[in-house]
Amino acid sequence: MTLDEKITLLAAKNVWETPEIDRLGIPSLKVTDGPNGARGGDFFDGTTAACFPACVSLAATFDRRLCRQVGKALGQEAVTKGAYVLLGPTVFCHRSPLGVRNFEAFSEDPFLSGTLASEYVKGLQGERVAATVKHFLANEQDTRRFSVNEIVSERALREIYLKPFEMVAKDAHPWAFMSSYPKINGRHVDAQSKFLIDILRNEWGYDGLVMSDWGAASTVESVKYGLDLVMPGPARQRTPEAVHKALREGLIDTSDIDSRVLATLKLLKQTGKLDDRKDTPKEQAIDRPEHRALIRKAGAEGIVLLKNENNILPIDVAKTKKIALLGPLAKYAAAHGGDSASLNCHYKVSPHDAFTARLGEQMEITHAKGAHIFREYPDMEAGCINSRGNPGFLAEYFMASTTPRGEPYHAERFPRGRFTTLMDTAVVGCQTVRFTLTYSPPVSGKHYLSFSGLGPSKLYIDDVLVAEQRDSIKDAMGFFLGAQEEIRIQHTFVSEEDYSIAMETHPSPYSNSELYLMEGQCSIHLGFIAQAEMEHDVLAEAVALAKEADLVILFVGNTTQWETEGQDLTSMTLPADGSQDGLIATVAAANPNTIVVNTTGVPVELPWLDDVPALVQAWYAGQETGNAILDVLLGENTPPGGKLPMSWPRKYDHTGCHGHFGLDSYASREVEYVEGVFVGYRWFDALWRSERQVLFPFGFGLSYSQFDVGGASIAGSLSSNNHAGPSVSVKARVKNVGARPGSETVQVYLEPPVVQGLGRPVKGLVGFAKVELQTSEEKSIEVRFGRDGAAYWDEEGRNWKVGEGTYKVLIATSSGPEDVKARLEIHVENGFSFGP
Repeated sequence: MTLDEKITLLAAKNVWETPEIDRLGIPSLKVTDGPNGARGGDFFDGTTAACFPACVSLAATFDRRLCRQVGKALGQEAVTKGAYVLLGPTVFCHRSPLGVRNFEAFSEDPFLSGTLASEYVKGLQGERVAATVKHFLANEQDTRRFSVNEIVSERALREIYLKPFEMVAKDAHPWAFMSSYPKINGRHVDAQSKFLIDILRNEWGYDGLVMSDWGAASTVESVKYGLDLVMPGPARQRTPEAVHKALREGLIDTSDIDSRVLATLKLLKQTGKLDDRKDTPKEQAIDRPEHRALIRKAGAEGIVLLKNENNILPIDVAKTKKIALLGPLAKYAAAHGGDSASLNCHYKVSPHDAFTARLGEQMEITHAKGAHIFREYPDMEAGCINSRGNPGFLAEYFMASTTPRGEPYHAERFPRGRFTTLMDTAVVGCQTVRFTLTYSPPVSGKHYLSFSGLGPSKLYIDDVLVAEQRDSIKDAMGFFLGAQEEIRIQHTFVSEEDYSIAMETHPSPYSNSELYLMEGQCSIHLGFIAQAEMEHDVLAEAVALAKEADLVILFVGNTTQWETEGQDLTSMTLPADGSQDGLIATVAAANPNTIVVNTTGVPVELPWLDDVPALVQAWYAGQETGNAILDVLLGENTPPGGKLPMSWPRKYDHTGCHGHFGLDSYASREVEYVEGVFVGYRWFDALWRSERQVLFPFGFGLSYSQFDVGGASIAGSLSSNNHAGPSVSVKARVKNVGARPGSETVQVYLEPPVVQGLGRPVKGLVGFAKVELQTSEEKSIEVRFGRDGAAYWDEEGRNWKVGEGTYKVLIATSSGPEDVKARLEIHVENGFSFGP
């Protein structure tokens, strides 16, 4: 290869593809989002795809085999999109309940995260599709993630934030890693050798490719520091001119370039692109029955039963004649979170869909929304026809800098009132976009419109200017991800009349997102709500139906408008403005038989918990979410067996990072990880007897049955010779002593001896085993762990250390002290250290 050909391979050619070199027969390689479904090349409204449960939902299953099956299916899905690299899994640890992408990652616990992510990767790569483990490193917050400097102790990095990546790298051998945006202790990940070279490659022995998050490459010197591939393209830092200049100045060496290029060539080989997968096939939508079944099973097994007074669940169908399905998420299929995790699903089943399809002939089912939770108005869609006679809008792109003149150089159809040039490879250098439609209102009214653009924008109705945004939007990334302030107006429309609606927008003149990818981009959003819908008393309607029902099921939570990357949540309260909390309290007062199903990726405050007999946490369970929820509520096929993969605080200000996370510190570009290694249950263990104790502990989840855990025993030892693998075996027997089938997850925690001045957490998870049991059935379980579970990072010695003394081994069904079933001991005679 010539030097210039090598330089070509240092960056992608477009949003999703690496460059090809025809002279040498080197093909392009396509990548695709994301962690819960293979979206394909179009960010919005692309080829349909299967949507699997979010990683937090998978973590709640505590099921290794299920995670591997999901990874395998995701590999098959990626192939249908012509992509042989999937951008997932996300394995950062949940630091705060306000983390807007927590749903995309597994857990607050590094061991659980690393274990399940490893299985996911193995399943995926079994299909010859590369996993991309992300985001390496410290991408726990999204607020100002492009510029924030995170101050993290070496011990916290090693014990909490690096640990799941280390486990995946050593156990699953992923073919790709993705670097992150933030600075860590003053420097970006790709601007130093510490993370990508010293730790990832030299200490852990990783020999795969490292790509950047989109726009996360900081300097041309990242070639030296281990960043193999910059995404997306075309090249910005790694232009031929910049790379040649860096070579002349001695900032990088040709051997650095060779190392980066070899990693890309190796990935091409691993994924088959150098042999039987040379071509990139057209994207396909293949809806496999076996994927449907897997999604439904995985979604149901992740659902967590948090409260069930008087055994109100499972639903007694024989005694229930009328059910009221209430809440803003009753007819909303919460399949996935927003942005990188979003996709155009083959289909989505809402709870209302599932109930009416399965129980509609057996009982009366009523519905009311009960509350509005709009962050922005829904995309305008119904009654819209573009100038070519097709449903939706027409976007025309012009090079003129002030007004759209002459013929557009490009045009695209959009099905609803939203478009963006970001991630659109067909649009280059536009200066003005005109977005038009003819609107024929189904009903008359003074309807509600919301309008905003990435850059200066105007909205016309019948050639009359009705709204103007004179400046660029304050937060470009927030706009792109659906979380921005909009101009809101009302306009009178008469049914059976046609209205010409046009919008004009220009690129933002500066990057108001702190990300260069947003520079020069155009975007528009037009939202719409009918007057009758907006002004209807939805709360009164819900209360009236609740009073008439035998059973009320309230579906509340977040939507993709609220949990979407770019800006962390502002509080632990349900959106919006107390409407959902008020709905629950009012409905529960009207009907004491009220079950709440919460669909979020994070814990939320529950001020009404004492007023309802049952609470179910449903997460984002994929395209079969409605069926999965109903399966658990009925208890026929899948009784509840999920366990919380994070601690559930009572309030946000009870957490260790309060005041030092996300929007707490928005005015600053620096965040300190003040809680150190005391993340999640490690923090709450120290507060257990205080008023700030956790509401639901990590690992907690109820069942419709009861289980007895006994016969615990331990064998083996911990020593410096345990480097080959787990050396301690813990065994126990689990028996179903209830009246229904079910599953139980036995968790093993290690409690180290107290060492004055060291400040170790009370305990840490070192293993778990999940068993399914019929009534009266008993099974034996075994959990094995080794020296890694007992070690802490010695900052002075820069190595791992296991101290001498007696370690307590706790066999439990959650991290809470009341769920400990047995206590064993293991003694370390002489402390020892071992290398990283």
